[in-house]
Amino acid sequence: MILWVMKKFILFLLLSSACAAGLFAQSAVPDRYDDVFRKYSKRFFGPAFDWRLFKAQGMTESNLNQNATSWVGARGVMQLMPSTYADIRSKNPEIGEINDPEWNIAAGIYYNRQLWRQWADKAADRKEFMFGSYNAGSTTILRAQKVAIGKSLDARIWPSIQNVAPEVPGWRHKETLSYVQRIQFAFDRMDSRGRVIMK
Repeated sequence: MILWVMKKFILFLLLSSACAAGLFAQSAVPDRYDDVFRKYSKRFFGPAFDWRLFKAQGMTESNLNQNATSWVGARGVMQLMPSTYADIRSKNPEIGEINDPEWNIAAGIYYNRQLWRQWADKAADRKEFMFGSYNAGSTTILRAQKVAIGKSLDARIWPSIQNVAPEVPGWRHKETLSYVQRIQFAFDRMDSRGRVIMK
């Protein structure tokens, strides 16, 4: 009996340590926010838009961890800066606190919609331009377009932006290009219901 109690106590200590270390963080359940991604993708992009793209973005941003905080202060599943979040809330007063995962995801998808609309007439590869702008800011991507135009490249397609990225001053382009690629990779690892599959 004493041995059984000691084993249970040791197991309790191990599980407590694992939880404290974040081994069983919010991201441990990859489909926990699927309904939220579906809901706000439909609200801000319409029913035909593939909500899994935003789940892939959340996986890339934070591994779907609602407690994630970046070195620059971006927070939550969608890694929004508090200033960006405050601007989004000013236009959507129903959106709650940044630390609430549902509102964080809603705000991230709303921000994507703003970027999507911005690139309507300026990009053929809107998805890549949207995600690139989410990471680097749309001003940076506009500067990259100007460089591409100066080199007689089609500035409306993402490969041209990739081509000129090293020549755009003040842009940590490797981070942005990798970010866009990692979203696509995460998307490609999902089945039609948004479940992550191993390849």
